[in-house]
Amino acid sequence: MKKIFIALLGVMSIAGVANAQKKTSGAIQFENTIDPAAMASASGIQLTDQMKARMPSSSKTNFELLFTATNASYMPVEETEDSNGAGGGGGGMGRMMMRFGGGGGNREYYYTFADKGLTEVFDLNDTTYYMPSKLTLSTSGPIGSMRMGGGNPNDTTKAKPAPAPTIEVVKTDSTKQILGFTCHQAIVRSTRAIKILDMDKNVVEETKIWYTKDLGFDFSPNPNMWTEGAVLAIEGRGNSSIAKSIEYRNVSSKDVTAPKKAKLITAEEYKTKMENMMKRFRQNRPGGGQGRAFGMN
Repeated sequence: MKKIFIALLGVMSIAGVANAQKKTSGAIQFENTIDPAAMASASGIQLTDQMKARMPSSSKTNFELLFTATNASYMPVEETEDSNGAGGGGGGMGRMMMRFGGGGGNREYYYTFADKGLTEVFDLNDTTYYMPSKLTLSTSGPIGSMRMGGGNPNDTTKAKPAPAPTIEVVKTDSTKQILGFTCHQAIVRSTRAIKILDMDKNVVEETKIWYTKDLGFDFSPNPNMWTEGAVLAIEGRGNSSIAKSIEYRNVSSKDVTAPKKAKLITAEEYKTKMENMMKRFRQNRPGGGQGRAFGMN
């Protein structure tokens, strides 16, 4: 009887180790939702009815996080679908805001848990780049800065500067269950001074981050919106990223490792390229840049 009991303990111990190993790798499915009109409103931009009609009321994209004990990758698994129908100007607007706002879009993100390292991989001008960085809480706020009007409307070569917002992080006692994990809430409050039609205005925005430490690694679906732990939900005005399902399974190391055939670009070089692209856009748009428009920095 004693031998049978010892044998059973041995089997249970092996099963426990196997189960623990299994739970160190797997896949988490996320759903990103964007409402461009609500995002613009959160930044203090007043949209005309005509502008709203050309935007999707909502745009959804599915993303997948693959993770091992040491690394992870996060990327879209299908095209964006919007509530006004696929394609058209609205869907393009939704995708544009995702690309410029961070957290998805057409980029691939690769994480190394040991140093909270991040590598962004993306295509720009027919070249594939990789840009190394870290998980962080961006000082530019939950939404990329937008500015409307002001200054010389005929100046098409100079980007209108937007001052950095004041960022405050409030950790609350609120918790909720996401995929069976206990998630804690952190509220990121951004206060930004902007100019709309030559009038100064303060815009306050709050974004809720729900994170758990139970997964044992650091991650965020928007790498610029991270405080600690693995973020399973980000809820802002007009945009959200929420984990919908998890599956524990074997994941190949190559699926969570950044591709080697890409060209290095630094954050400073990327910023310069984007500024030059925006400058060319302003120079080439109809009317030579006259009138008012909004831009994202």
